[in-house]
Amino acid sequence: MPRRRSLTARGIGALVAGLGCLIAANLVGAPILLYIGVLLIAVTAFAVLAVRAPRRSGSVARQISTDLLTVSETSRVTVRFSLRALRVPRALWRDVLPEAVSGDSAGEYPSETGQLSYLITGVRRGVWPIGPLVLRTVDPFGLAQREQAFGETRSVTVVPEVFTLAPLTVKVGAAGGTAHTSSSRLGQGSDNLSPRRYVSGDSMRRIHWRATAHRGQLMVRQEEEESSPDALVILDRSASRWERPGDEADPAFETAVSMCASVAVHLVQEGYGVDVIDSAGTLLGTLRGHEDDRDGLLVALALTAPRGEARDVVALVGGTPPGPLVYITGRIDEEDAARLRPAGAAAPLLFATALEPGAKDVAAQQGWRVADLGEDITEAWEDVLPDRVGLAPAEPQGRAR
Repeated sequence: MPRRRSLTARGIGALVAGLGCLIAANLVGAPILLYIGVLLIAVTAFAVLAVRAPRRSGSVARQISTDLLTVSETSRVTVRFSLRALRVPRALWRDVLPEAVSGDSAGEYPSETGQLSYLITGVRRGVWPIGPLVLRTVDPFGLAQREQAFGETRSVTVVPEVFTLAPLTVKVGAAGGTAHTSSSRLGQGSDNLSPRRYVSGDSMRRIHWRATAHRGQLMVRQEEEESSPDALVILDRSASRWERPGDEADPAFETAVSMCASVAVHLVQEGYGVDVIDSAGTLLGTLRGHEDDRDGLLVALALTAPRGEARDVVALVGGTPPGPLVYITGRIDEEDAARLRPAGAAAPLLFATALEPGAKDVAAQQGWRVADLGEDITEAWEDVLPDRVGLAPAEPQGRAR
């Protein structure tokens, strides 16, 4: 935070005028100029002492109306400022804001309500500091000023914007989303569903202990196997796909991150269990319908940045292909598209922020439904769903608004 000089423009003018009067008094021998010069310098010095001498201390507490601030979302910040001084000054206050957050965080002190508040709007995702609180006092003549910072900073997390996407109106994958989830929940804990024999690779969490004790061999719950995660969203953040102009945000990458968040939240609303990973296989989030899962994913996406290299999609998917497989990437050419294999997924959807000539056709030949990811995320999503992707044909519908 840059520190302001002690003298205002008026104070600098008064000091320069005083020095000029002293010089002129010696040159022309005019005592009146000497008196005026001394008076101007003395008044300026007194003004500096008046604002700098008082000892002040204080504490600051901030409360933000939302735990996570979404890009383009507005939230209110309430500041409780307790100033300890012999005399409460008339002053101007401002809360220091990062460039990633916009807002009018200034006003007169003391306020009529005793609380300071202002609105902020998320501009760029990430974790950013708000503060400290700066109090600016000026002497009655407007010659000197003092800026003093109070309190510590408070972090605000700006998460990517989540858009509402058009629904999948048919089942995708072996079981489908909402219908599958509902039947699985009804079956949990029931004994009337036939368990099956344990095979190598089954999770120990699926063991049906009552059936195991009854039959004398390991048995697993069939319904739990069916309710395993069946949607996968992959964010390709390999450095070669994106432009990185210093510390400036890459608009294409920001759009891709927002697309990733929107698709993941949309699929879990459709009833799917969703895993979100990056192109290196790092888990970014797992959504199972809980609010904490959603917030955890958004925080992880708020901190993600282009880096590293991408792994093969088949290696990322593993042995069990998901239903919907959503791959979000940046600039790709024909060679890149040829290496992107959908790994047997029931509904492979590919979004790229920049498709080189021929890349879309090559990706389509691999089995992807491909869309150019521009500024309009909802339009890109609808571009891969002209007939609502699924194993069975669906009645044509208009675009969601």
